[in-house]
Amino acid sequence: MPQTGEALVPGAVPRDRDQAISVVRRAVELGVNHIDTAAFYFSPLRSANELISRALAPYPDDLVITTKVGPGRAPSGEWLPHATPDQLRGQVEQNLRQLGRDHLDVVNLRIIGTDSIVERFGALAELRDAGLIRHLGISNVTPEHLAEARAIAPVVCVQNQYGIGVRPDHDEFVRACGERGVAFVPFYSIAGTGRQAGASGAESDEVLAVAQAHGASAAQVRLAWTLHRGPHVLAIPGTGDLDHLVANVAAGALRLSEDELAALDCLHRRGA
Repeated sequence: MPQTGEALVPGAVPRDRDQAISVVRRAVELGVNHIDTAAFYFSPLRSANELISRALAPYPDDLVITTKVGPGRAPSGEWLPHATPDQLRGQVEQNLRQLGRDHLDVVNLRIIGTDSIVERFGALAELRDAGLIRHLGISNVTPEHLAEARAIAPVVCVQNQYGIGVRPDHDEFVRACGERGVAFVPFYSIAGTGRQAGASGAESDEVLAVAQAHGASAAQVRLAWTLHRGPHVLAIPGTGDLDHLVANVAAGALRLSEDELAALDCLHRRGA
């Protein structure tokens, strides 16, 4: 929402403010009740958190706003070292201020690397005990990280990169989260390896065939496949475009046949 073009880069081109606010409001009108954000989502003139606050405050009772802490960005957009346990409280308070709330619904600890998260997750657990956070999650993590976190406090979600052809080695992790009652929330389900730069535009024959059969787009098929991975799987496709928003929401109603799922599963396992 804060920028047009590639996200999370220094000097990103700010998006029109009224357009961004309209997208947030339209999402809620369409039934969206889970919005993913972070204080480090910003362009030179726009902050995702402040756009959300301007668009939706006072917030609907059934709306869940999930934010992330861990990484930080300088005002110029350059990435800073991962926050220490002591710095995490400041990041939580920054999100509270920008969103205009006295508590955060869900806070994900975003991980960089494979080091132990015990101290950092423990710091967030203390903020949960203090009432600043209701629920905790983790992002960009391994199964070992989830085990560490669950030994400290309840974990409601894991947020990792995942989609057709993206991290097929995560399939068992996705299933294990469901067995433990932990939501799995993939990011870049459409963009894939394009990450914050977006989808490449090239598409596989398998995805295109399913899209044609349903009168849908390739992006919608990718989202639908992701959601078919289990009732505990959500999706957080990012957009600042009203048409893309409507299409993304509509993908939630797309029902794929067993044969279509089998073809897409095979594509996924090939890492294509």
